[in-house]
Amino acid sequence: MAHKVIFNLPRRELGREDIEFVVEQDGKRFGTLLVSKGAIEWRPTNKVYRRKLNWTRFDQLMRESGRPV
Repeated sequence: MAHKVIFNLPRRELGREDIEFVVEQDGKRFGTLLVSKGAIEWRPTNKVYRRKLNWTRFDQLMRESGRPV
């Protein structure tokens, strides 16, 4: 099933403000993906916790678990 992804991009070099991707599933918010200079962060909808990976760890995770395309 495809997810709907909505995003806002600042019109400048990425600085203090993160790039935010809103992900929807079946018309409802599934979560928010935040991209910054130092890390990537996932915020599931209606959850208290967040999950954060620095870029080195994200690269390692994708190489180990990501599907080649």
